[in-house]
Amino acid sequence: MKKLLNTLYVTQPDMYLSLDGENIVLRKEEKNVGRVPLHNIEAIVTFGYTGASPALMGYCADRNIALSFFTSSGRFQARVIGESKGNVVLRKEQYRISDSETRSAKIARNFIVGKLYNHKWMLERMTREHGLRIDAERFKAASIELSSYIREVRHCEDLEQLRGLEGQAAAIYFGLFNDMILQQEQDFVFHGRSRRPPLDNVNAMLSLAYSLLSRDMAAALEGIGLDAYVGFLHRDRPGRISLALDMIEELRGIYADRFVLSLINKRVITKDDFWVKENGAVLLKEEPRRTFLNAWQAKKAEKITHPYLGEKIAWGLVPHAQAQLLARHLRNDLDEYAPFLWK
Repeated sequence: MKKLLNTLYVTQPDMYLSLDGENIVLRKEEKNVGRVPLHNIEAIVTFGYTGASPALMGYCADRNIALSFFTSSGRFQARVIGESKGNVVLRKEQYRISDSETRSAKIARNFIVGKLYNHKWMLERMTREHGLRIDAERFKAASIELSSYIREVRHCEDLEQLRGLEGQAAAIYFGLFNDMILQQEQDFVFHGRSRRPPLDNVNAMLSLAYSLLSRDMAAALEGIGLDAYVGFLHRDRPGRISLALDMIEELRGIYADRFVLSLINKRVITKDDFWVKENGAVLLKEEPRRTFLNAWQAKKAEKITHPYLGEKIAWGLVPHAQAQLLARHLRNDLDEYAPFLWK
């Protein structure tokens, strides 16, 4: 159980939520295991299948407290909410900003600042920890270049120019990605991003990790009342979760890429865990895919200190925290969106 930005997150499995006066009561196996006053709670997010009492759902509906249900793996299921005026106002502001490329750029640039900052951190960490195994001078030069791009992005007000800067900076980072593979180098060679389909072992893992991260982010946005399909950097396209793709930009490297690199470097996944389709697509076999998914769930349970909020949370709650920060900015509670800048 974790209270974050006036939202209560119930992450323990098999927890039943009930109401006692002005308090939410957490029950497990017919025993009360927690109690939280509801007077300052704006939303409740629960992961699992046990459920909540009708009394609690009615209380939350009457007081406009969003009660969101997710599976234990983080997939959004449903949200119980009363009068929808809060979410309507929030979504209308989201749509208005999305319709304006200038206003969209002012939010989107913070996604990219977060992405480049975290890429820079990764390169600098490699230099510190593995300076004798890599070309440290190349890594240091790339870090300096990324700093220059961050300054440009910070003041960019044009979406097309922003995409160009992001692409150039991403090329610098991915140009060193192969050097961050320290084990199984012959079996995991990265020649650049190939998406549809992934054409090598590394891209097969990156595509799966990005897909999982996108799903988690879309679920977090749904839980907070935002429209995952209406983005600022990624423009409207039928069936594309554009806002979720926007918001995972800052988490791709620090969350997904590091996860994939750890599975390779720790030899959790090996060359024998893949198969190749007739069209050249490279995919994980069934059992290694389960290993990958189990490791992903374990990663989500790891605790970190959120760099902006200063709160200790699980990695799996980072998308939810960032969705809340975006919603607060859209409501004018924050001057600008605070990206996830890993330290």
